[in-house]
Amino acid sequence: MRKLLTSPAQMSLAHTEHAIYENALQYVADLALNLMAVKVENRPEDFLSWCKELHHLCKHKVNMDLLEPAQLRPLKKLQETLESGISVCQLKMMRIAPWPIFANFIKENGQLQALEERLSLLTYVNELKTKTFSEMIEEDRLTVAGKHGAMHDVSIYTFDVEWFGSTKGAKTFHSLLSSNPEKFDEALAHIPFEGEVSYENYQAFVTSYINIFAELAEGEKAPLMAATRLLAMRRPDQFVALTNNKLSNVCQGLNITKFNNQDFAAYWEELIMTIQSCTWFKQAEPSDEDELMLWNNRAILADLFFFADESMAQNSNYLRMRDKPKKVKIGVSRTVKRTKESAESIVDKALAGDDIPEYLLDMRNSLVNSVKDGKPVDKAISLMRSIFG
Repeated sequence: MRKLLTSPAQMSLAHTEHAIYENALQYVADLALNLMAVKVENRPEDFLSWCKELHHLCKHKVNMDLLEPAQLRPLKKLQETLESGISVCQLKMMRIAPWPIFANFIKENGQLQALEERLSLLTYVNELKTKTFSEMIEEDRLTVAGKHGAMHDVSIYTFDVEWFGSTKGAKTFHSLLSSNPEKFDEALAHIPFEGEVSYENYQAFVTSYINIFAELAEGEKAPLMAATRLLAMRRPDQFVALTNNKLSNVCQGLNITKFNNQDFAAYWEELIMTIQSCTWFKQAEPSDEDELMLWNNRAILADLFFFADESMAQNSNYLRMRDKPKKVKIGVSRTVKRTKESAESIVDKALAGDDIPEYLLDMRNSLVNSVKDGKPVDKAISLMRSIFG
């Protein structure tokens, strides 16, 4: 363990990597005896692999029974520091990667990063592009905006809508989106669905978006992070979705000046311009169908270069809702009531499959009523099949 802990001192570390290493050593001091008791079999020679190895040992090999209560916080901080180091190194690698390495990294880490769920989300949002926010049901608006809730029927929304960046903490943003969807439609209309997105397009969006908050939010400033979610969902090939938690790592990894949650100019000038200068970003449209899916979403998929471990995919809101044990309390209703508009939309999506028999199509109104009363659409259809199939 001693050789592993000191090996970065012999590596050629960049300034950012050296700072991460020095930060990690602060927490190692409080855990020295516990770490020394861990058997080390792998001693990497590069800093990214070193961060991954030490993180694995801290999470799976340290004897938790021997830790004092006061050591739990240093252990957690050490793990977080190493996770940051992994993200920074992988983002640094992404910046210089050609398309084959970029695409292969995403595929190789697909299981850890819930790639299938993420692509399902992007496919679903892409199919919504013919609708404005004003025309969408609430569930779909929240899907685009990045806030998962109990109203997301797991038989229709087979993904966590918060992948790439949750906006559930942006309460004013969601309040305004709910009450004034047409204002956000006007802002996003400045971003074309296809072709080049110019700085003028982006600036027109920013002006409209900021004005929504200036006019309706009683002086509260417009949040950049929520805006990046909207931009990245509209053009996942051009924009990166950010959160406050990711901001420091992305700036360090791409070696750009750190900006804040109101700096719309820096988001474009620092981050988007850097992304567009990358070799993988400038790759010509591939002919392979699987790679084309990645290419069409290439900017937003930069999110997969952040740290992920084996628990990340399993913490999906979709999986939690799907696998949540049903609790029944006498006299207490736990069902989610839906509006007629919402129920109709969910039923129509479920009935759009090729394997839906004619008699179910004829029973659409009954299915709508069942879903409106809180029954999941797949359960309602299953009941109809068992009775009339």
